[in-house]
Amino acid sequence: MTQCLNWQQLSAAEQTAALARPSLPDSAGLTTTVAGIIAEVRRDGDAALKRLSTQFDGLTDNALLLSQAQRAALIAELKPERKAAIELAYGNIRRFHAAQQPSDIQVETTPGVFCELRQRPIGSVGLYIPGGSAPLPSTVLMLGVPAQLAGCPCTVLVTPPGRPSASDIAPEIVYAAELCGIQQIFTIGGAQAIAALAYGTASIPKVDKIFGPGNRYVTEAKQQVSQDAQGAMIDMPAGPSEVLVLADDSANPAFVAADLLSQAEHGPDSQVLLVSPSQSLIDKVLQHLEQQLKILPRADIARQALSHSRAICTADLATAVAVTNAYAPEHLIVQTYDDDALVPQFTSAASIFVGPWTPESAGDYASGTNHVLPTYGYSRTASSLSLTDFYRRFTVQKLTAAGMQAIGPAIVTLAEAEQLGAHALAVSLRLQQLGLQQLDLPEPDMQQGLAQGESSNER
Repeated sequence: MTQCLNWQQLSAAEQTAALARPSLPDSAGLTTTVAGIIAEVRRDGDAALKRLSTQFDGLTDNALLLSQAQRAALIAELKPERKAAIELAYGNIRRFHAAQQPSDIQVETTPGVFCELRQRPIGSVGLYIPGGSAPLPSTVLMLGVPAQLAGCPCTVLVTPPGRPSASDIAPEIVYAAELCGIQQIFTIGGAQAIAALAYGTASIPKVDKIFGPGNRYVTEAKQQVSQDAQGAMIDMPAGPSEVLVLADDSANPAFVAADLLSQAEHGPDSQVLLVSPSQSLIDKVLQHLEQQLKILPRADIARQALSHSRAICTADLATAVAVTNAYAPEHLIVQTYDDDALVPQFTSAASIFVGPWTPESAGDYASGTNHVLPTYGYSRTASSLSLTDFYRRFTVQKLTAAGMQAIGPAIVTLAEAEQLGAHALAVSLRLQQLGLQQLDLPEPDMQQGLAQGESSNER
């Protein structure tokens, strides 16, 4: 880490700067590029996808749909221990998400006035699974399991094609999809995959909502299609991955260093923060970081992430908690003398990992919680992905005559206060029918109305 800061010695402006995320690349050119890709896919469909696959992936024979024979062949390549690990993770994720099943409710708010909240699965969902330098079969489980439990009628998976053949994608991705009952896997990635899901092509069906993380082109494409009424909804705002570790001198510095590096290796734009009231612990963690970097295959990526990461020393644990809440981390790891007492004090973390035996890796893979989380400070208001994200909610209401009698006069009063006469009239007519209100309405002139209709038709 290039910055080790003493929180108490910083000005208010310096404290704000210490919690700033890395600056995202200039988005003006990105926005234009992604908009062009989306327009091309909307115009040319599958032909555009194949052109872009040649341009970006170097493939001239991308069939887009991964056949059942290709899926079976890939799964056959999996070693038994890989299959067993995926099955264990699938079971835990399924158990945790199955406990989140929503239920319909009905409330009689006033005698004769019945209000309901109903839950129904989203009709079609698209799952984007990154497959570049780090293919993520775990993300298949995080998205596929809740889609499966919700009973979404159509679930489509897209993932970047492999090389040298489009069908040469990670077998783990295919097996995870198989467990989740996903029928269609398409070998296309990037902004073009998001465009295909949002608008549909001859091969790829249009979906109602798109889930999953991706690079900045994928993220930008998700934002653009979500702002188009003809596009698709998306799961959540997301940016580069991040973790904050809050630890005191009771923590194991080797564990803390490993937890920081596990997030730093995601990408150069990832950010990791260590917040501690112990300068001694911070010094030990920095030593372990250097030692562990020497054995990591993605050390170069981790070093780039560490270059804009920070260690912050606070006066006490209470200040450390306040700093954590101000940062609003995607992942929060807590390793202190009294972890359980601190947890209720956190107000803005997306996912919390408590104690020395709970690395962030557990949530990424197999504990059962979902690793699709809001980043870049969005966790102040946005939540981690859950089963309910794969449902749509709607209300139903029904009034009996007694219910209309009970609340009708109040509705009329409120409608008149808002000067919405038709709203008031819709209720007043019913109250008149029930003998509760007199209305002085002119009788409809059917002959005049018929004549007006004929005249209109002639025009």
